[in-house]
Amino acid sequence: MTDTYVYLIHEPDWDSDAYLGGGGGVPGGDPGANFPEHTAFQEAVARLGARIVGAAALQNARHGGRVTPGAGDRAEADAVYSDGPYPDTSEVVSGYYVVETDDEDLARRIAALVPTGGHIEWRKVFPIS
Repeated sequence: MTDTYVYLIHEPDWDSDAYLGGGGGVPGGDPGANFPEHTAFQEAVARLGARIVGAAALQNARHGGRVTPGAGDRAEADAVYSDGPYPDTSEVVSGYYVVETDDEDLARRIAALVPTGGHIEWRKVFPIS
């Protein structure tokens, strides 16, 4: 049976706006040229026999926030929102990969290969049909 793992990239936040149109990011806009370590990671995963089925870089935390939902049918009405970035942490989730493999040891090895300026959290995904 093939299992799915998610790899959360925890690292200091980044200036995602610089990479978007008109923001003065790396010339060319080619993700392979701008993020070569991620291209190398993707090639390594394929060589190891696993398959990346999803991935994304997340924009700077200022483009999101946190919410603590209210209880029951007041989930939205009593929600408590806070904007990012968050003063109690020096790292955020800056991106993720979703990888399929039938080998738990390989999933662990892959975690060590994910490019990061911080640390990686990996979790087996609970199957929901």
